[in-house]
Amino acid sequence: MTRPLVLALALGSLLVTGCKKPEGRARPEASSTVSSASAAPSTTPPAPVHLAGDTERGRSLVEKFECSRCHDGTGVASAPLEKHCVTCHQDIWADKFKAKPDKIAKWKKTVVHYLNAPSFENAGERLEPAFVAAFVLRPHKLRPNMVSTMPRLRISEQEAADVAAYLTRGAKTAAEPPSGDATAGRQVLETKACGTCHAFSGVPDLPMKPTLSTPWQKGNDGIELAPDLRFTRDRTTFGKLWRWLEDPAKVKPGTLMPKLGLTEKEAKDAAAYLLGAKLEPLAKKPVPARLPVLERKVTFEDVDREVLQKTCRHCHTNPDIARGDGGPGMTGGFGFIPRKLDFSTYESTNGGLLDLKGERMSVFTKTKDGTPLLVAALLARQKEEAGEIDPEARGMPLGLPALTAEQVQIVESWVAQGRPQ
Repeated sequence: MTRPLVLALALGSLLVTGCKKPEGRARPEASSTVSSASAAPSTTPPAPVHLAGDTERGRSLVEKFECSRCHDGTGVASAPLEKHCVTCHQDIWADKFKAKPDKIAKWKKTVVHYLNAPSFENAGERLEPAFVAAFVLRPHKLRPNMVSTMPRLRISEQEAADVAAYLTRGAKTAAEPPSGDATAGRQVLETKACGTCHAFSGVPDLPMKPTLSTPWQKGNDGIELAPDLRFTRDRTTFGKLWRWLEDPAKVKPGTLMPKLGLTEKEAKDAAAYLLGAKLEPLAKKPVPARLPVLERKVTFEDVDREVLQKTCRHCHTNPDIARGDGGPGMTGGFGFIPRKLDFSTYESTNGGLLDLKGERMSVFTKTKDGTPLLVAALLARQKEEAGEIDPEARGMPLGLPALTAEQVQIVESWVAQGRPQ
């Protein structure tokens, strides 16, 4: 049987080495074994990708990257239960998954971070291909009330354009010039209490800010999936937007977005505000200060308890004790090759991973600036959350919140002390 606790958004290899990818072509496998976390990161948001996409290639890429392990509505076969991260995790949370009670209780501590993912049902009637392509290339925090985010895949610009063309295929909404009264549209958003689920960063606060119950409950789904309305202008067009606001279920059957009873004029007014309101710049999230190495002794037990058990083992563990699948970072998946990196024991952690040539290497190998590879990956994730993308390093945990400065300090201290058991 396959392993149930695979968090799709904490997947892949620890650090992916690669050459600078040529524009419009698939990125080749790199020849070097160690990625550098010291290359100058980019903080400039990517421009929308306007490469022409091919839907047939896109479908094969959706299968390659296993999009159906997280998302419904892709048009390809849904992943089996134990590899469908959302359904599997929801079943665990609801005590429906077939496993011993002690296992369920243990898994519940971590699956709560990933219980939803948006569906691509009729995506072409809602989303623009250029946005999908740009987002796949460089994901960012789109849904503020969702813990997980879209992971950075190993994907080229052309592949992203192909995936976007496939996922948005069949759009029938014709281009339409904007109209409507933006001032009246703001009033529509307030009257209809859109702030109950949605944030709209960069404009005056909407009434009734979204709040989530704790722990996770099914009723939170609508709030978790609700995107920040700031990004509406990037995601869609005026014609698509007002038709969505007028009758969401007509555009996307089964959506949690309610029908608000808007007239056509109200829907167009609201669309005018969403697409045209003046946006204040977002405050940049600071990169946590790197803490000094601890003087007290740090053991593997400390690292395991504070870091590895909480995040890393979801995708890096021994398949023999994990129902047949050690996770994408161990046995491959989501477009990543198997790296055979196992954090389940002291011995396996020190056993390292496979480089892109298939040769075994230590996860503590130094990068160009002298940082151990494992630590570099954790630091890279902190920078990614601040909008700094290092083309040489893929931050970990992939698609989940970065470790705190204190957690990174524990790992770095353990490595600096010679990795005592």
